[in-house]
Amino acid sequence: MCAKLKKSFFIQEDVVKIAKELLGKTIYTCINGFNTTAVITETEAYAGTTDKASHAYGGRRTQRTETMYREGGCAYVYFCYGMHHLFNIVTNKKEIPHAVLIRAIYPLKGTDIMLNRVHKTHFIKNMGNGPGKVTKLLGINKTHDAITLTGKTIWLEDMSLSIDESFIIADKRIGIDYAGEDALLAYRFYLAPSCPLFQNNYI
Repeated sequence: MCAKLKKSFFIQEDVVKIAKELLGKTIYTCINGFNTTAVITETEAYAGTTDKASHAYGGRRTQRTETMYREGGCAYVYFCYGMHHLFNIVTNKKEIPHAVLIRAIYPLKGTDIMLNRVHKTHFIKNMGNGPGKVTKLLGINKTHDAITLTGKTIWLEDMSLSIDESFIIADKRIGIDYAGEDALLAYRFYLAPSCPLFQNNYI
């Protein structure tokens, strides 16, 4: 039975733990009257002011990053490289700018809507791999920055999927070489291709 994730899940202090626990959780969007559903299959944790890879490293606060300083349980959406919107989940208490980037999803429902959004006629392998692909499939953009994730536009649920620990892989994050030694931290989590979740007819 599905249960919507409550605020208490998002305000946990350990952002790395949350990033791992988000694997297998289901994300729902109801945008412009269209409903889509997908399972989260890859995440990256960003540990705020002490993490050289974080937008908030060193206490940096800008118009863009101000959302990260809100109480956990809201979306942090920003435009990257002038091409892609990236969707992050803000965690921890207010003024502690932790966030988890959603890097990949596995589509479940509303697949026809997702295909239309990316101008495709059918799903192919890895269609939902990559944070830019995530937002396109789910219809998320900059207008959803700071929106609550316990409301009726974007929310997460626990389907009680049983994912064996052996299918969860921890690795370093991608595209953050500028972060020095922090680039080597195992803050990225993803489900192995052999995970039973991926054995579906349309992928």
